[in-house]
Amino acid sequence: MLILQRKEGESLLIGEEIELTVLAVEAGRVRLAIQAPRNVTILRSELKVAAETNREAADEEVSPLELLGILKEKN
Repeated sequence: MLILQRKEGESLLIGEEIELTVLAVEAGRVRLAIQAPRNVTILRSELKVAAETNREAADEEVSPLELLGILKEKN
């Protein structure tokens, strides 16, 4: 992991096409501006974790027909 310090208004480049600029630092929060090509996905990490969790839950789901079979067995 690379750790850098930047002040408000300063930027850093990721590769040749992505620029990250610090817009503001206030109340323990950092506002960032990201300039990147449209084909680059930019996603907050907590949303990626939530999507992965949802995907895993969907993979584990039982199909409606299997649920009906389970219900019929109990009757």
